[in-house]
Amino acid sequence: MSVSASRPNSHDVARAAGVSQSTVSYALSGKGTIAPRTRERVLAVAAELGYRPNLAARSMRTRRSGRVAVVTSTAAEVRMSMLSGAAEAAVEAGYAVDTHSVSGAAQDRTDRVVELARSGQVEGVLTFLPVVPDGLTTDDGAAPVVAVTALDERMRSTGELADASLLADVIAALVDARHRRFLHVGGPADFASARARRDVYVAETGRHDDVESLGEIVGTWSPESGREAILALPDDAPPLAVIAANDHIALGVMRGASERGWQVPGDVVVTGWDGATFGAYTTPALTTITVDFREAGARAMRRLIAAIRDEPAPTPAAPLQQILWRESTGPARS
Repeated sequence: MSVSASRPNSHDVARAAGVSQSTVSYALSGKGTIAPRTRERVLAVAAELGYRPNLAARSMRTRRSGRVAVVTSTAAEVRMSMLSGAAEAAVEAGYAVDTHSVSGAAQDRTDRVVELARSGQVEGVLTFLPVVPDGLTTDDGAAPVVAVTALDERMRSTGELADASLLADVIAALVDARHRRFLHVGGPADFASARARRDVYVAETGRHDDVESLGEIVGTWSPESGREAILALPDDAPPLAVIAANDHIALGVMRGASERGWQVPGDVVVTGWDGATFGAYTTPALTTITVDFREAGARAMRRLIAAIRDEPAPTPAAPLQQILWRESTGPARS
């Protein structure tokens, strides 16, 4: 046998076995229709030459590595529940997940995503980080890319995850329950979610001529922000419906009401946002709007898997936000 001095390849096996390279490929992969004796001959020659298939090269040709990549941030604000949901959806579909933490400017992240898509090591790339859309141009041999548009540079909610339209249903239900005086205690204005919740509050309370708003307070996401807002109110503020921009602010609202001797939900009703676990255990239990970040991650991964398989993107079965009516709003219900 005459073989090259370098590491043997499939051409060497084909030449030594006296068969075509396609026959070698069929014999090693177990695919195609070849005679059993021919397959045995090829396998014996491959073993004698010490030939091992180049799996990396094969994955680059077929993109069937069985792996997908998820690009996230090194920042502490990364939504771990979204990553968990994406990983669960990938495993359910039969894929392993490689996680890549990337920092830098948007173009740097975009270049890294494109690099992964062209690597041949993964069948698809899901990025939770904002990228430059025009920079995602890849060649025909690259893996598909799905870029989530619901998070900003610091992994804060934007887009669908910041949608506050469900808050209109909460306020409408409180109005139907005869609440006529409202207050909004919001989060920092540099958060898209805080701005969206404030905007819905202003629009919905403004629709009713007999509804009075005591204002929109811009604060932090902390309980102290809610507590201070209540302590600053005049003594005749109740009866009052307080719309807090998250559950921690709502917790402070309830504390401030208690310090002033106001009963919840007798004098003050309170709503929050986020569905924090503690909300079910406060006294009274906190009415809130939940956001299913785990499902958001799973949906993004399902879109990627559909792109890998050249299938239509699945249609979501339910909204990501849901109202949890509890004791802090009394008898009000949508």
